[in-house]
Amino acid sequence: MGEIFRGVKGRDWLLAGVLTGLAALLALMNITAEDTGTHSWLQLPVFVAAFVPVLWWRRGVLVAVSVSLGVMVLHDLLFGWVTRCGAGLPLAFVFAFLAALSYGRTKAWIGCALAVAETGAVLVVDASAGPGALVLALPVVLIVFGVGRAARHRSLLNQQLAARDEELRQLRDDRAALIVADDRARLSRQLDGLLQERLDELTRAAESALDLPPDRKRAEFRSIEEGGRQTMDDMREIVGLLRGGEVALAPAPTVAHLDALLARHRSPQSRLTVTGDPRSLPAAVELSAYRIVEYLVSALGERPVQVAVRFEDDALEIRVQGSVGRGADLRAAVARVRERAKLHAGSVDVKLARGSARVVAQLPVLG
Repeated sequence: MGEIFRGVKGRDWLLAGVLTGLAALLALMNITAEDTGTHSWLQLPVFVAAFVPVLWWRRGVLVAVSVSLGVMVLHDLLFGWVTRCGAGLPLAFVFAFLAALSYGRTKAWIGCALAVAETGAVLVVDASAGPGALVLALPVVLIVFGVGRAARHRSLLNQQLAARDEELRQLRDDRAALIVADDRARLSRQLDGLLQERLDELTRAAESALDLPPDRKRAEFRSIEEGGRQTMDDMREIVGLLRGGEVALAPAPTVAHLDALLARHRSPQSRLTVTGDPRSLPAAVELSAYRIVEYLVSALGERPVQVAVRFEDDALEIRVQGSVGRGADLRAAVARVRERAKLHAGSVDVKLARGSARVVAQLPVLG
């Protein structure tokens, strides 16, 4: 039984149920009426059988309407002049619409012809309307068929637009990833140059310390060692960020994704405010702004967080304010925020007061 009704949806049951119920009611009226040609109870199952195929129209409208037409012709031959139009005409109209909706031009017109034939089979020996009603019924079939064609055209157009939107979205995400990768490569080259410059400074300091007295020499070398370690730690952290695999994200997180970030936050009181002139910024700046908010929101835990983003002419300002709970690793988060700001020669201002933290980051925007 499951295989027989595979692919049949709830709307199909409703459509078939309404039409079949209407057919059964009309057949009962024919059986009990005094002025009909026959009172045989056999006309009830035969007439209803012409309506059941609509249940499987998704498997093939042409097959369904052909079976229905054959049963309707059989009903004409067996029972002659009885009323069929009250249920038969709606069935023909439904088949005309479904054929227009389901097929391309050739098969659709074949389905329309079968629906016209079904209309003729309904009216040719109809006791109420008779063959003369064909002049009214056939234009209705064609109008319903035209509506179905228009609906199919609109559906196909919507599918094409959805496919193009998906392609454009993918292209946009790929472009954002390429921009971030290019920015990362550029920053890596700049950081390499800065590292080389710092190492040259340490080398010159070491050479100049050779002629100093022993006490000053030890202090100078200790300072060189500390500076070198600090430089390597800073560079290691920054390079770790650059090689963190964020290019693989699609799409790369931007300021526009902050709403979704706060929506995932456990506190429903968290809010985002955007002021200034919102616009698209360089991909690296957008990514860093998102990461800054992400670091701080994660550190503040489940407490409400207020995030304000202001687009200035030459900078992007990010303000994050919230309560600091126990166990919150805000110091580590602020350190990561400072590293992000350094990538863009930006600044970070942190204020802690009575369990509340406010972090303001400024990211310069060139061009």
